[in-house]
Amino acid sequence: MSAKALAPDEFELYDLKVTVEGGNFVCRHHSDQGFRVEGEDLIFPQGGRFSLYALAAILPLLPAKERPTDPADWMTTDALIACPDPNCGARFRITRTAKRIFRHGDCTVVPLETETQTHSSSEENSK
Repeated sequence: MSAKALAPDEFELYDLKVTVEGGNFVCRHHSDQGFRVEGEDLIFPQGGRFSLYALAAILPLLPAKERPTDPADWMTTDALIACPDPNCGARFRITRTAKRIFRHGDCTVVPLETETQTHSSSEENSK
């Protein structure tokens, strides 16, 4: 069964789950800590805590992990991120979970250019 084709103004992102793994924690990590990512939202469990420094190390990777990537791309295969403290044994696993469909207009007020508009703009810029 093939997946439904997306409309021209739709795109897919993965929901993510970030969990703490490893041992010999030096920082305040616990193996039951973590959070979810849905679109642009970080969702922490009720009363959940997560290290600011660990979050700063993970944060730049999350938007890339949300997007579909080539199976051979390291962003697809690599899931463990080390704690930024070199003495800490914690690892943070980023797992892709469900896919979610978003619409361009729900994420920005910038209009979506059609392929014809983009082609016309390129021709005008080359003159």
